[in-house]
Amino acid sequence: MLLRLLLLLISNVFLFAEEKLPAELEGVGVTEHLGAQVDLGLTFIAENGYPVELRSFFHKGRPVILDLVYYRCPMLCNLVMNGQTSALREVAWSPGKEFDIVTISIDPKETFNLAVDKKQYYLTSYERPVNGGWHFLVDEHDNVKKLAEQVGFHYKYSPSQEQYAHAAAIMILTPEGKVSRYLYGIKLKTRDLRLALTEASESKLGLSFDKFLLYCFHYDPQAKSYVVFATNIMRAGGVLIVLVLGSVLWHLFKQERKLEMAR
Repeated sequence: MLLRLLLLLISNVFLFAEEKLPAELEGVGVTEHLGAQVDLGLTFIAENGYPVELRSFFHKGRPVILDLVYYRCPMLCNLVMNGQTSALREVAWSPGKEFDIVTISIDPKETFNLAVDKKQYYLTSYERPVNGGWHFLVDEHDNVKKLAEQVGFHYKYSPSQEQYAHAAAIMILTPEGKVSRYLYGIKLKTRDLRLALTEASESKLGLSFDKFLLYCFHYDPQAKSYVVFATNIMRAGGVLIVLVLGSVLWHLFKQERKLEMAR
C-alpha cells in the first residue's frame, strides 16, 4: 500500500513538472545578467514631468536598487514593494546617503502623476528620511523595455486580464551601473538586502561587520539568497583560535623571561 502511494506521488510530481505554463506566463521571468552594464543614457520621465537620464541617479560609492513595477498593479508589485520597504526599515543605511532607489513603471501608459502618488505612499510607509534618494519614474520612448532587456527582466502584457505578468524580483546595481545581484520574492530578508548593497558598493567602508558577514555568507544562485558559507566560518574560526593561542603563548613567554631575569 505504501509502495503504491509512493509511486503515485512520484508520477504526480513528474506530471506536474511536465505541465506547460499558461500562455500568459510564457517568456516571463528573469535571466540573470550579472556584470552587465546598463545604458545610463536612457531617459525616463521624472516626478516633475521632465525627462531625466538614468545616470543622474548613480553616484560614486552608492549602489542602486532598481525596481521594475507598474503603479496600477493590483497585487504582485505592491507585495514586492511592501516587502522591500519593510526590509529597508531594518537596514542602517539610508537612501540618498549610502545607496539610492530607482523605481520605474513598465507600463508606458502610466503618467508621472501616478509616480508622484506612489512615491508619497511609500515614503510615508518607509517612515524614515530618504534624502532625495528614492525616485519614481515612468517610461519615455519605450526605454523601459530596453532597460528590462539589459537586466534580464522579462514581462508580458495580458490583454484579457489587462495586467502585466512579471517576476517578483529587484535588481541591485553598482555605482557604475553594472548588475551586481538579483533578489527574489515578496518578503526580502533584511540580511540579504544589506549584504547585497554592501557587495554592490564595492565595500568602501573599511573593515566593517558587513564585510565579515559577506565573508561568512555566500550567495547561492540556486537559492537566490545568501547562505551560511561554512568553510569560511571554519577558516575564520581557525584564524581566531590561532590568534588566541598565539596571544597566550606570547604572554607565557614574557612571564618566563621575567622570571629568568629575576633570578
